[in-house]
This record gives sequence, C-alpha cells and structure tokens, in this order.
Amino acid sequence: MTLPIPSGYRFAAVPARVRDWERDDLALVVSDGPAAAAGVFTQNRVVAAPVQISKSRVPAAGVRAIVVNAGNANACTGDPGRRDALAMTGEVARCIHCEPDAALVASTGVIGRTMPMERILPGIATAVGRLAAGPAAFEAVTRAIMTTDTRPKVAHRMTGDATVLGFAKGAAMIGPNLATMLGFVLTDACVSPADLQQILARAADRSFNCVSVEGHTSTNDTVFLLANGTGTLLGGGELDAFALAVEEVCRELAEQIADDAEGAAHRIAIHVEGLASESEARQIAKCIAESALVKAAVYGGDPNWGRIVSAAGYAGVPFLEEELTLWVGPHLLYERGLPTMPDPAPAAGYLRDNRQVDFRLAFARGDARCTFFTSDLTPEYVRLNADYTT
Repeated sequence: MTLPIPSGYRFAAVPARVRDWERDDLALVVSDGPAAAAGVFTQNRVVAAPVQISKSRVPAAGVRAIVVNAGNANACTGDPGRRDALAMTGEVARCIHCEPDAALVASTGVIGRTMPMERILPGIATAVGRLAAGPAAFEAVTRAIMTTDTRPKVAHRMTGDATVLGFAKGAAMIGPNLATMLGFVLTDACVSPADLQQILARAADRSFNCVSVEGHTSTNDTVFLLANGTGTLLGGGELDAFALAVEEVCRELAEQIADDAEGAAHRIAIHVEGLASESEARQIAKCIAESALVKAAVYGGDPNWGRIVSAAGYAGVPFLEEELTLWVGPHLLYERGLPTMPDPAPAAGYLRDNRQVDFRLAFARGDARCTFFTSDLTPEYVRLNADYTT
C-alpha cells in the first residue's frame, strides 16, 4: 500500500556529515503554505539549544518548516549552541523565503559537542534544492533522523478528508517525560494552534509519556504537530475524531520506539487498570517498566511475579495487597494477594517464546487505566550504550 502523504508538504534529506558517517543526517520538512503548529518538549532541566529556540515559537499559526539533524544534540553548548540553532532556522528561512520564526529546529545525537556549521548550513541549502513531495522523499527523511534506530518509525490515520502522518526516532535513553525521542506529526486538516496544542499534549501524555527503556529523560525530546489545511476550522465531533487520530498515531509510534529499543529481545506492554486516576495507573506502570530486576527477569524467561508486585508496591500509590491481581500473558500468577500458579513452567515458556509480552495488573480502586511500554534488559543494550560516543 502506498503511504498516504498529507497534501502541501515537501521533504528532503542530505548527507551533511554532522557526524563521521556516510549517510543522510540532515532532514527538512516544508509546508507550502503557513501551518498551525504545536509542540511538546523534554521536562529535563538541562535543555538543548534547539528545544529552547523551538519552544519559544509554538504554538503558532504561520510555521513553514522543520529542520532536523542527527548525530549531534547541540546540548550543553551554551550561547554558541543557541546561535547555531538560530543559524539553522535562519538559513532555512532565507532559502524558502519566510520569516526566521516560521522555522523550527530539532537535533539528536551526542551531547556536549559543537555543531559543524560549516557543513550544516550548506547542507540546508542543498536540502532546499532537493525538496520533493511523495513517499520516496518522505521515507528519506524518516531515515535521516535516526541515530541508533534500526528502522524508521511511521504511522498514519485518515480522519474525514484529512491525513494524519507521523514519524519518529528513538531507541535508547528512553524515559518520560517525553521519551528521549523526536516525533513529527503532519496533517492537512485545518485546526487552530490552541486546539493543536491541547490535542498534542493529551496525545503525548498517553503515548510518548508511556514509554520507558531505562528511565533516562533526554535533553532534546521534541514532538511537533503541524496542520496546514485551509478552509473551516475543525470543531465539535470532527475535532474529536481528529484528536483520536493524532493519539492513535502517537501511540503507534511509541510502540514502535519500545519495539526498537537498543538490544531488546522483548517488548513489554504493562496494562494497569482499576485505579482511582490515570496518573496513578501510569505511576505504577512506570515503576514496573523501569525496574531493572523485572526487565532482567523477562530477558531470562523468569516469570518472577514477585518483582512485578513489589515494583507496584513501591510506586507510591495506595492500595492493599488483596486488591491486586496479576497476569503474565494468559497466565494468572497472583490473585487478590495470593500466588496461583505453583508450576512456573507455562509462564516461563510464554516469556521465552514471545517477543511481545504483556503484563496485566488489575486493582479494585476505580476505573482508570494505562498501558505503558518498555523492553527487557539485555547484554547487547549494555554494550551498545557503553560504546555510544566512542
């Protein structure tokens, strides 16, 4: 099936040699007309220069472009880094003839290194000259933003006459809030900046903020949502349907990030239900997702339900042991405070034989729920992250 591309967008990717690799590492997305834009960003107190610049520019009504580089985070680089981020958006604006504030910037890669602007600025000019519409140009952009990813992350939905298309990168240093990743959602719907911002914040909270590989929140986390449609602004039921489409795209991208976690042998979905609030459910799921003991047990095929129950217990959410029931896949291991499966072999086989594994924790304190994604802890993950900068 041909990937549906929202109308009015063009794409380009070039090898600017931001880092010493021979592949595309600079990407450009351009809207042919002014687009409403929203953004959500890292909650780390150490914030990369591109985040500082872009955060000051959204939500907005007249955004024309996003420039993204891989290989260098432009983080912890002080005033020179901010000048470099401004220079990147300024060069985009010069080349496509728009105001500098109409361009957004995002970077990903190694922290604490200066940007090779002598290569990046010519790369931007080259990218503008190569802008094209269609799936091939879009696919090139999805690959250019990758660092340690093994594959692009792409998702789309149709809502009414509009297309919602998202792409992202992320494979490690994944932990709310957001999830140490870059994400971009494009649509040809007509939506106000205020509505876009509210929709994106809610979607991110239920998707990218529900992913953790090791709990590390990056300096560069960024998600943008652009809507370049013209005509009547969406409202009422149409706006609700659009919001659902955005949330589904973000959730699918978040799942793909968890599935591509560095060195992962398992993707783990943690379903928590029966709490008084969604935030309580998320808090418990997050503690389980970030437990090194739980993650190591999954890698080893050990259905050690005690580690899961214990992690739920230290999450800071009040509950009684008798209110908790736990399934690992189809296997009921713990029911209302008591173990139920004396023979661990069936549950061990489930963990051993499935890349996608599910935990379900049911409480008896309300009707709020959350699904959270993580991965197991493998020797390959340690090796990849031990060698990352060298």
